[in-house]
Amino acid sequence: MWFQKSQEEALTELQVEGSKGLSNEEVQIRREKYGENKLQEKKKKTLLQLFLSQLQDALIYVLLAASVVTLFVGEYADTVIILAVVFLNAAIGVIQENKAEKAIEALNKLTTPHSLVRRNGETTEINSTDIVPGDIVILDAGRYVPADLRLISSANLQIEESALTGESVPSDKFFDKVFKEDKIPLGDQANMAFMSTLVTYGRGEGVVVSTGMDTVVGQIAKSLNEEVDGMTPLQKRMDELGKTLGKLALGITILMFVIGFFQGRDLLDMLLTSISLAVAAIPEGLPAIVAIVLALGVTRMSKINAIVKKLPAVETLGSVNIICSDKTGTLTQNKMTVLKYYVYDQIRNVDINVKSIEVESETQEELIKSFVLCSDATSNEQESTGDPTEIALIVLGNRHGMTKDELNRLYPRIDEKPFDSDRKLMSTLNEEESGYRVHTKGAIDNILKISDKILIGGEVKPLTEDMRRNIMKASEEMSNAALRVLGVAYKDTEERISPEDMENNLTVIGFVAMIDPPRIEVKDSIASAHGAGITSVMITGDHKNTAVAIAKELGIAESIEQAMTGAEIDELSDEEFAKKINEYRVFARVSPEHKVKIVKAYKAQGNIVSMTGDGVNDAPSLKHADIGVAMGITGTDVSKGAADMILTDDNFTTIVAAIEEGRNIYNNIKKAVIFLLSCNLGEIVAIFISVLFSFAIPLLPTQILWVNLVTDTLPAISLGVDPGDDAVMKKKPRDPKESFFAQGAGVRAIIGGLLIGALTLLAFTIGLAERGVSLKDSMSAPDDVIVYARTMAFVVLATSQLFYSLTMRSETKSIFQVGIFKNKYLILSIIAGVVLQFGVITIPFLANAFKVHALPLNDWIIVFGLSLLPLIANEIIKIFMRMKED
Repeated sequence: MWFQKSQEEALTELQVEGSKGLSNEEVQIRREKYGENKLQEKKKKTLLQLFLSQLQDALIYVLLAASVVTLFVGEYADTVIILAVVFLNAAIGVIQENKAEKAIEALNKLTTPHSLVRRNGETTEINSTDIVPGDIVILDAGRYVPADLRLISSANLQIEESALTGESVPSDKFFDKVFKEDKIPLGDQANMAFMSTLVTYGRGEGVVVSTGMDTVVGQIAKSLNEEVDGMTPLQKRMDELGKTLGKLALGITILMFVIGFFQGRDLLDMLLTSISLAVAAIPEGLPAIVAIVLALGVTRMSKINAIVKKLPAVETLGSVNIICSDKTGTLTQNKMTVLKYYVYDQIRNVDINVKSIEVESETQEELIKSFVLCSDATSNEQESTGDPTEIALIVLGNRHGMTKDELNRLYPRIDEKPFDSDRKLMSTLNEEESGYRVHTKGAIDNILKISDKILIGGEVKPLTEDMRRNIMKASEEMSNAALRVLGVAYKDTEERISPEDMENNLTVIGFVAMIDPPRIEVKDSIASAHGAGITSVMITGDHKNTAVAIAKELGIAESIEQAMTGAEIDELSDEEFAKKINEYRVFARVSPEHKVKIVKAYKAQGNIVSMTGDGVNDAPSLKHADIGVAMGITGTDVSKGAADMILTDDNFTTIVAAIEEGRNIYNNIKKAVIFLLSCNLGEIVAIFISVLFSFAIPLLPTQILWVNLVTDTLPAISLGVDPGDDAVMKKKPRDPKESFFAQGAGVRAIIGGLLIGALTLLAFTIGLAERGVSLKDSMSAPDDVIVYARTMAFVVLATSQLFYSLTMRSETKSIFQVGIFKNKYLILSIIAGVVLQFGVITIPFLANAFKVHALPLNDWIIVFGLSLLPLIANEIIKIFMRMKED
């Protein structure tokens, strides 16, 4: 590992002199060996490949087989309808997926266009793609790091690495540090600089140790290229359902044909009947209905600031039970903020929600004044530049009416002693009316070492040992609460002094304590998620104590025992880690590889995992999670490209709203599936009993297809856009292994199907009886009698399904509790279905096409009475279910 080598060892291994760099000849040799310094792009799928991938589904296979059979027997209209459904479903999927998979493209955008390097003893600017291992790269403030470097010199060098580590504070870099340990978190590798990070302060030089795909960012790119099983719970359920229905359809077709053959029926009629029954077993419109419901869900979610890139991700959110969230910028505001200030024996809180605050005392005024004057950052309402810690101090001054511009005008800086990582201090010399004043800020313990006086109540007093201990005690308490402490002191002098004489005999004023604060709305969102049975987990590159403090405040964790570091993760095997994963709520000082390992461990325990993030370091875990959620405002292009969903408001609350939407969408799809299967089972029951007992077949193939593709579809789509259950977030997440038929749904589907089938056969029997023919003798009945009886059965089958859709809106609540007219689309669908059914049997040319007959008023009363029975039966079942729950 390069962080374990000294700068001399690194230069020797890479065969380069730091003062001269590589020769042009050597550069050419290494470029041929290592290639260009850029990231490889994943090979994109063509539109044809995307389209074909949408057809790889068991239910689609069955529908395609049905279309071939209908084409073979000359039912061309049925063939066209089935193929239209298949191609519509595939087209929707292609449109969605064509917008995704932008992660590697975004990673390439992060690489810098030009870099300063030393070659042949001269400094020159080159394209970053031309850099090779062994190049000497020169770094200064504002410049991106073009490759992974082992630093060989540094002066006050600070590099902002939040995109890789998640830390909001720039990392101090030291070229002369050497680590003995084998594994050091990225954020602690102080002698290294990594591709795509930003130099914010100081300067340095480094020798290139890795380029392109061998860099840390390159490793992220490789993980994004890995194929990940993207099947969502809904896709798995639909796949299982498709296989089951396919086997059922094949079995029914063979069984019916065999029975008809032994009964001596016309083989062509039996073939058509068997095919129609097979088609009846498969809800042709189901794939399209699911796609439409998901698409409508995507539209609704966009209105709550959640942009979904892949349709199935809508449903996946509804089954999430683990939310792994990055800390910086997601749970926190991604900006250092002063929360408290200390002047001797007084701790005051700073209200971060107030823009303008009055100064409470002269000592507080001196404290803020010194901090502002001893800072190089700038900040106003439009923008901020500089070190985040100094920006927090400038903001503190602005809120107290002491702006940097005004203070610099009144007390101009004439000299300074820059920050040094060994001293951990910075000092400036500013003009005063009666002379000069030194302002020094830095680590409070170092401030105390160079001070002999203290400002108390506006008066300067000697600094005693007891005072030092009290100040350090207050400082340690704040540090233990994960606050970053920064002290300040001053010294007045009549004459201008040199930087060497600035930092002695100072007067301590006090210190401030700051932190990257949590987002205001996040705590309530986490509580809402907890109430819905969802566990929130924090994953960060920040220090353990800081992470736990934020986690406690947000209600994610209760104690530090629930936190684990990346180093501790490395000590466990994947199996051991997966067994212990549920004991922890905070993971600190983690690398991108750790994040993926965490997500995989949760998934290994059967969880449905969501990962939120905004940095480059989040991209692999976003990709491996069941659903990756990127931040739209602060998120990098890389994280957005790897995610399934993007939050346009960067608000954690939006995730909870999206989960609620996802749960309702799944419930609605389940309602549609159970409804369609109940209706199709009714058709199967009516025809199967008729064939089995040698009765005349009560329904023709065209009549079955009419009911399936017209009458069923409108109510099913309407159920798919049902307003949903207000109490859905009071329930635990659905078991990802749970089928559509769990919790009694399968039993209700069977009962409903048996009732619809039996009543259809009963209507057929009544129609025969009105013409003086019994069901037993129906095989020899005249054609006009069969047509009339089939009309009765046809109308009952259609209208019973329409009315039955009303009771499918809730598994336990009555139609009055959910509100009969709350789903206006469903009411309109039922009305439209009844009107269409009435038209089919009364308009002459349609009646002739479907071989039906107009019914008199008394028969309409009979068929409507029979059609209401499945609805009434299901409502009675619900009464017993509610009694059982109580």
